[in-house]
Amino acid sequence: QVQLVESGGGSVQAGDSLRLSCAASGRTLGVTWFRQAPGKERDFVALIGWNDDTIIYSDSVEGRFTISKDNAKNTVYLQMNSLKPEDTAVYYCAGGSRYSFSQWDYASWGQGTQVTVSA
Repeated sequence: QVQLVESGGGSVQAGDSLRLSCAASGRTLGVTWFRQAPGKERDFVALIGWNDDTIIYSDSVEGRFTISKDNAKNTVYLQMNSLKPEDTAVYYCAGGSRYSFSQWDYASWGQGTQVTVSA
């Protein structure tokens, strides 16, 4: 099973930026970022394919977040700009064998990293 490790979370003010990293020990079809706020479902944020040009964003982050990859380092990044308080959540990266917006389609998960955005 692929091991995934997130890093880069923190506490920032609204309008600030953060960059999350997801380092993978092996390869899946791609890497997907999800986030989960307290008491809420784990929601899709963005995904990227390792070996093709597939990139998809959720409506809530498109235009503010950018997902990218470094194939040589087996690492995927999530650049988050113009952060809002509603972006506050634990952010997880996941790997699987298909592109999906559902958390239930992913077998490999990182431990999560907290992002807190204050107004």
